[in-house]
Amino acid sequence: MGAGPLSGLKIVEFAGIGPGPMCGMLLADLGAEVLRIDRMVASGLGIRRAPEFDLLNRGKRTVSLDLKSAEGVAFARRVAAASDGLIEGFRPGTMERLGLGPAECLADNPRLVYGRVTGFGQTGPLAQAAGHDLNYIALSGALHAIGRQGAAPTPPLNLVGDFGGGGLMLAYGMLAALWCVQRGGPGQVVDAAMVDGAAALMTSMFGLYGAGAHLGDRGTNLLDSGAPHYDVYRCADGEYVSVAPIELKFRSELLERLGVAADSMNFDDPSRWREEKDRLAAIFATRTRQQWCELLEGTDACFAPVLAPLEAHTHPHIRARETFVEIAGIRQPSPAPRFQATPAASPRPPHTDDAGACEQLRSWGVEPGAIESMVGSGLLRVGAPPATDPKRT
Repeated sequence: MGAGPLSGLKIVEFAGIGPGPMCGMLLADLGAEVLRIDRMVASGLGIRRAPEFDLLNRGKRTVSLDLKSAEGVAFARRVAAASDGLIEGFRPGTMERLGLGPAECLADNPRLVYGRVTGFGQTGPLAQAAGHDLNYIALSGALHAIGRQGAAPTPPLNLVGDFGGGGLMLAYGMLAALWCVQRGGPGQVVDAAMVDGAAALMTSMFGLYGAGAHLGDRGTNLLDSGAPHYDVYRCADGEYVSVAPIELKFRSELLERLGVAADSMNFDDPSRWREEKDRLAAIFATRTRQQWCELLEGTDACFAPVLAPLEAHTHPHIRARETFVEIAGIRQPSPAPRFQATPAASPRPPHTDDAGACEQLRSWGVEPGAIESMVGSGLLRVGAPPATDPKRT
């Protein structure tokens, strides 16, 4: 058994893009044994990059399996029967057509947690429609709320749908179902829809809407860049800083350190926000980002510099927390959260030629003869399929 609170948990992940791999990575980061079943031929899905940069596959073992053959499907069922959980992110009905749907897999293993993640969910009028993160968060109401006043909604990378509302919600749902199984409950299907997950992430905002506290146009409210005391400001060197002193005592601290009389600015009257924001913008434009860090960082002014992704690891706090780790020469986020008694190990890099996969299969009870037979027949390959485009982009 390895390190981490999920040590000993066995998860089979059917290769896909976005939320499914994210879920598998989260579980692997915390010690689960994740076996990824890929196609025999690379599908070309997603953003093209060399396999070692597909960081969502870190910590997993990978085999390629011919699921168009009866033998390949039977082998996949055998692996699922030895697993605690299964992850798949295909369009509804795909796994059923392969003969790997919940009916078959739960019949083989009644304790299996069958995790499914899609954009629109397994049911509903749009269940069979194609889409991506942006479409799902648009339908949930989340996208409309993000952006500047007078501008179109701003796509927030694919953090809200794919990763927050999809991968993270699926991991959360699967762990809840696994806890139920551990207490004697049955295995079951977990239906994680990104449109549902994105809506769930908006729960607090819907409370504000209900209270009438966040009903202005996009970019005119407290948390969406409308307020002067919750925004980013450009510095003299062209870099940016963030300030978020929502509470009165923190606002007072910021203004005092800026040399501004507290009674000379009114943050409570939205009709004054544009004027006050212009005043703060003029102040922050007088110094560089580093100079503002020297004055404000570590105080109760609710301040932080806006760091680029590739410089974030250099910040003293980020370094002290070891928030980033370098694995096989590639800097990436460390596993999160942290566990005091069962800390997670540093993840293994993504594998393309993964000799350890066969050992993992054997440890799950899959007979060595069955593995050798499948490899010999060309229906099973250790590692991922050969890359169709080796460019590093």
